[in-house]
Amino acid sequence: MADTGRNEGAYLHGIRVLELADETGEYAGRVLAGLGADVVKLEPPEGETTRRIGPFRGDVPSPEESLHFWHYNFGKRSIVVDLDKPDGQESFLRLASAADIVLDARPRGYLADRNLAFERLRSANPRLICLRISPFGDTGPWADFKGSDLVHLALGGVMMNCGYDSDSSGRYDTPPIAPQMWHAYHIAGEMSVIALLGALAHRLRTGEGQRLSLSIHEAVSMNTEVDLPNWIFLRQRHFRQTCRHSMPSTSLPALVQTRDGRYLLPYKTYLRATATYSSDALRGTIAVLAKHGMDEGLGKLDQLDAEAEAKVGTLVDRVAASLDFDADLWRDGQDNGLPWAPVRRPEENARDPHYIQRGSFADVAHPESGTSYTYVAARWYSPDAPWTVSTQRPPRLGEHTRAVIEEWAVPGKLPSLSPDCGLARGPAKAGPTGKPFALSGVRVVDLGWMLASAGAGRYLAALGAEVIKVEHESRADGMRFGAAACPLGGRAERQAATGTIPTPPKEGLNRSGSFMEINAGKLGISLDLKKPEGKRILEDLIRNADVVLEGYSPGTMDRMGLGYDRLRELNPGIIYLQQSGFGQHGVYGRARAFGPTAQAFSGISDMSGLPEPRPPAGIGYSYLDWFGAYNMATAALAALYRRATTGRGCHVDASQAEVGIFLTGTAVLDHSVNGRRWSRYGNRSPYRLAAPHGAYPTRGEDTWIAIAAFTDEQWRAVAAALGHPEWLDDPRFDGLSNRRANEDALDDLISGATGAYDGADLMARLQAAGVAAGICQTAEDRYERDPQLRHLEWLVELPQTELGTWPVKGFPARLDGSPAYAGGMLGRSGPNYGEDTQRVLSSVLGMTAGQVAELRAAGVV
Repeated sequence: MADTGRNEGAYLHGIRVLELADETGEYAGRVLAGLGADVVKLEPPEGETTRRIGPFRGDVPSPEESLHFWHYNFGKRSIVVDLDKPDGQESFLRLASAADIVLDARPRGYLADRNLAFERLRSANPRLICLRISPFGDTGPWADFKGSDLVHLALGGVMMNCGYDSDSSGRYDTPPIAPQMWHAYHIAGEMSVIALLGALAHRLRTGEGQRLSLSIHEAVSMNTEVDLPNWIFLRQRHFRQTCRHSMPSTSLPALVQTRDGRYLLPYKTYLRATATYSSDALRGTIAVLAKHGMDEGLGKLDQLDAEAEAKVGTLVDRVAASLDFDADLWRDGQDNGLPWAPVRRPEENARDPHYIQRGSFADVAHPESGTSYTYVAARWYSPDAPWTVSTQRPPRLGEHTRAVIEEWAVPGKLPSLSPDCGLARGPAKAGPTGKPFALSGVRVVDLGWMLASAGAGRYLAALGAEVIKVEHESRADGMRFGAAACPLGGRAERQAATGTIPTPPKEGLNRSGSFMEINAGKLGISLDLKKPEGKRILEDLIRNADVVLEGYSPGTMDRMGLGYDRLRELNPGIIYLQQSGFGQHGVYGRARAFGPTAQAFSGISDMSGLPEPRPPAGIGYSYLDWFGAYNMATAALAALYRRATTGRGCHVDASQAEVGIFLTGTAVLDHSVNGRRWSRYGNRSPYRLAAPHGAYPTRGEDTWIAIAAFTDEQWRAVAAALGHPEWLDDPRFDGLSNRRANEDALDDLISGATGAYDGADLMARLQAAGVAAGICQTAEDRYERDPQLRHLEWLVELPQTELGTWPVKGFPARLDGSPAYAGGMLGRSGPNYGEDTQRVLSSVLGMTAGQVAELRAAGVV
């Protein structure tokens, strides 16, 4: 039998989840199972549709041999209930009466049509939390539109950030490329789990369940990085670049090719000193060149100018081309403090000693075949609060039906709330809706750095926690110098602009709109931790906190004398969450990384692009910075639930690369089971079969539409919408298997036809005919024109002390009983540097104005 969360040390020990989900919701259930919940997958008699998604063991389609199903349902149990029959509906009601969470990703009205609407479920179980995941939301102009992974990545803006460099004239000869293997549903799943954990926290305080809803389109639209703030603040458009950030202007190429045709990411984009990378980077690169006898005297230069910098980049290319991939040139870079990485295939991580030490993979026995296969396992390392890794293979159809019905005959007992946790501190404070915040009373010390760790505090603040961002001007958060500088004329200048606003001078620490968005809802204090008094104040804050979030280089807190042992002395119940590129425990504990480094290492970069011999396209922003933020927020919320129910704190050592590896599980299984290495497939759909399936040009410059036709009926609708009924008489396209076998010819025909149409008009026509289709939206499209995002109120107007009021991304899940709010309890965007020092030291530590003044005079704050 699968693990059912009975381990009392599990984060969600005792939590029962009833899952009704296909690929749109299964990822969320997989994460909840890893947190220790008993996740029961309710399937129809014929099995969930995802059992028919490939790849398959031995390449023989079978509902019990889908590697896709194995990966996304590892750690769950399966029951069969026929909800089309009255006795099945009664069975569901009994199960829901004993459940804590119902995860519903069925079509709108599915449960209500079977007399199982939320109101009836809540009447039977007032403590029940119901999450509804839908493609576009259940109301609004696109509520009835069809979605798919490709279409959501197109409409959400991800695709227009991803692809290959333009030619010398600035024109693109390749379409935008969707990252491969279900990333829209990964994004939606991460935010679903964060919302559910917030609802569980609210229930601990009140005993009340509630209804939650999440739009995949809204969640994906919030995932891109700086393209949106650059448009909001400066009307700057982004351009796709091969395996590096999309930007308003071109940057140095990122990839270098090795002698045997593989790729490395030596991060030449950051040769020049920037906010996130020191001037030592160029000299470190020269040291690597010198080791290989190719520095050509650069190390003797007194000054390094742009010409020398360009030469360094050329020489790095030359060194890489002289070595094979397995020579591990990237290690020489890391030895010199450079965030270099190999562009790995996903399966290559399974034999890496670093991830073996951290438990990132597990060999799981399959008794039916008499062998074991390798699964991605833990998302973080924590000896005292480990990720739950099942010892059982994924469930066969209905194999736990009898056991679950017997075990769930009686509702579980609600745990009591530990009196010393933040959730027990007084009555909950209300947000702007008048309803309570889920995390009211929780205090977080935020030592985050950049999006990957600072982004986690943003979600906790939106759920009502008091998040105190600690920094010092000697090492202020690099995002303060980052993208989307506010125009000097403020919002009025932006509203009057009809063209691109040139990037203004980055003067001061409070001008980055991107920083303000990522740090919305937080308090900000200045504190020099190099001074003994500054360190003492930080220790006092930690004594009064529930959570410490930390994103420094691995080992920094230990060198400061503030490792986990010391934090436990200060506060025995503290939750300490640290995150780096690769994690502190293990072989790469001192390795440096940014989001793209982790992406290359994890296999994510290689999983985006056209088939070989094209290079990987990668993801055109720090995708794993966002997933690092999701992961850290999930860890914080799960650990808060664990502390609130057990009184125990914990230490979580998380990494961006590890959460990236977690996303690659199907490819890892395909290699373990079928011996097949990963190969890119562009925008096509070889596993959930569809044809046509791709991005096609529409009228205009660099404008595209994603079309996904999974059935013959949808294919006929595509041909009709494009005005080519004669295609239906072509034997090459008769039936899905024939269209798949002739995709090159099919794509040529469709690309030749779509160019005559306005993209938005064609999208509307195809959607009206029942075909999943969506234009590849830019930041401009989402901000200025997307009617569904406007209906969902995806952006929130928040004031900022220096910049004025600007829109920021909201929270993509609706919690009816404890709504989240991007501005948090403060109702504002990010803090000015040190803006709340007086307030925090007074309210939290009881200091007087005079004492704070003395600290300012001494340079401590």
